[in-house]
Amino acid sequence: MTQDLGVYQTNYRVLYGDVDSMGVVYYGNYFRLFERGRAELLRQRGLGYKEVEERGFILPVTETHCHYYQSARYDDLLLIETRVGLVKRASVRFEYEIFRGMEDRDRLVTGFTLHACLNPSGRIVRLPEFLLQLLNGRKE
Repeated sequence: MTQDLGVYQTNYRVLYGDVDSMGVVYYGNYFRLFERGRAELLRQRGLGYKEVEERGFILPVTETHCHYYQSARYDDLLLIETRVGLVKRASVRFEYEIFRGMEDRDRLVTGFTLHACLNPSGRIVRLPEFLLQLLNGRKE
């Protein structure tokens, strides 16, 4: 579901394979949740990441950050909120908040990923017009 301010929400139920020996979500798995939110945001806006690649562009992660407030545990229902942050000529920043529960919304983590725009040979290129439109919330 899409909401105001360009925030896309998706749910995720924590699997047993997501947790460590202490029963909490392993810290690195939050980056997988960021990826899930990012992929769903693009899909909701009309073009999945696979189609972006088929058009000759890749968006590798060049920088990440995650601030941990609380731990998620096995079987928690999480709410992942994703928004497009700063869009530059050849890069885009996605921002994330992950909450436990749909109503109480206990904040667990915040973070971001920064992505460069590359062509298939790995050269940095400008974000194409179709991708700029997608990132600015206009469907194809």
